[in-house]
Amino acid sequence: MTRNTKIALGCGGGGCLGLILLVILFAVLVVAGVIKAPGLYNPDRRANNNYNYNRNSTSNRNSDANENSNSTSSSASMTDDAKHRLFQAAGATKDNQIMLRMLDKIGYPQGQGDGYSEFIKDHFAWALKNVEFMQTINTPEKARAYFDAHIDD
Repeated sequence: MTRNTKIALGCGGGGCLGLILLVILFAVLVVAGVIKAPGLYNPDRRANNNYNYNRNSTSNRNSDANENSNSTSSSASMTDDAKHRLFQAAGATKDNQIMLRMLDKIGYPQGQGDGYSEFIKDHFAWALKNVEFMQTINTPEKARAYFDAHIDD
C-alpha cells in the first residue's frame, strides 16, 4: 500500500464519518423543531385551523335525593383524533395528574386496558401526520390550556 493510497483511505473514511455525523445532527434538529423538514409542516403561514367544541350532557334527578347522571362525553363518543390530541397535550404538560385524568377520559385508566398498546402504536403514526398541531402545544402552558379546554369534550 503506497502513501497516496493510505491518504485516500483516511480521507474517504473521515468523509464518510463526517457525513454520518451531519445526517444524525440534521435528524436531531428536525425532531427538536429547530429545522423544518420538507413535507413535515405546512409552509403556508395562512393556514386555517378549525377546532370544534361540543359538549352534551344530561342530568336526571329523582325526588328521593338519588342522582343519576348521563354524560355523552365518555371515551366511546370521542373520535380517535380527539383522543390522540388530548393524549399529546397531556404528555406535553409533563404533569402526572393530568396524564391520569387523560387516561381515564380516553378509556385506559392507569394506562391499562384492551387496546392501550395498539393506541400507543397508532399514536406514533398520528404524530407524524399532525406535526402542525403539536407545534400549537409546544410548551407546557399551551398544552395545559388545550387540555383544560378539551378534557370535557
